[in-house]
Amino acid sequence: MTTASEASSGKTHRDENFPVASWLIHPRHRPAILAFYRFVRAADDVADHATLAPAAKLALLDRLEATLTGQSDGEPAGVALREALAARGLAPRHVQDLLTAFRMDVTKLSYADWDDLMGYCRYSAMPVGRFVLDVHGEPHSTWVASDALCAALQVINHLQDCAADYRNLHRVYIPRDALAAGDSTPGELGLPAASAGLLSAIRGLARRTDDLLRQAAPLPIQVGDTRLALECAVIIRLARKLNAWLQKRDPLRQRVHLRPVGIVGLTLFGLLEGALGRRGRGRS
Repeated sequence: MTTASEASSGKTHRDENFPVASWLIHPRHRPAILAFYRFVRAADDVADHATLAPAAKLALLDRLEATLTGQSDGEPAGVALREALAARGLAPRHVQDLLTAFRMDVTKLSYADWDDLMGYCRYSAMPVGRFVLDVHGEPHSTWVASDALCAALQVINHLQDCAADYRNLHRVYIPRDALAAGDSTPGELGLPAASAGLLSAIRGLARRTDDLLRQAAPLPIQVGDTRLALECAVIIRLARKLNAWLQKRDPLRQRVHLRPVGIVGLTLFGLLEGALGRRGRGRS
């Protein structure tokens, strides 16, 4: 395998748990965000490939970064994003931060504690929100709430997929100290149902994620672009629902992903909440 495109999983932005450049985003911003997504998806597929050796994965990630920074034209996703960044006058810093996270996925299979996990989210999740905000010309003061939201989404994804990550990738994103506190072990992620200790660890992390979502709550009011603000409000509403499920359900044996009808309903509630918040912002 010599190119990142050969490692493609076939997933698109429509397959993600949370909206990516949905119809709420203004059409002038969607191409840049989708170019960003396609590059990140290519890198993610490399890092998650089932049979590639770690050295081969790291080489392909380096190849993607070389295309992004103009040292080669070997990866179409890199060329497209490089052009999109140039058209906007944006630096590749957020994308390079994500590549750091993908390299961590290749070389680091577990995390010591919550702070260690948040250090990973600093590279794996927060740059996504920062990039979207930069595309919209939003001030850096919005990064605090955005960082909290993106970290929350990352943890929710990790908890939803904890069994598959363990079985397929040998990765454990539930911190070691959380497992130890419940007298649980990583191997329990391979069982048909979670033990009491593993459930305690999962639910404890979900409760900490509630704190992140509370920190993220001001984002739809802080963002200047109304369409982006409404998208943020929808994402927060979806995240709250999923995180509530993770505090009640067992992700090893129960569904913790939204069905289309649920997404539609929560989207409508999110839009309403976002619109009401924006009215308050306008009055203030």
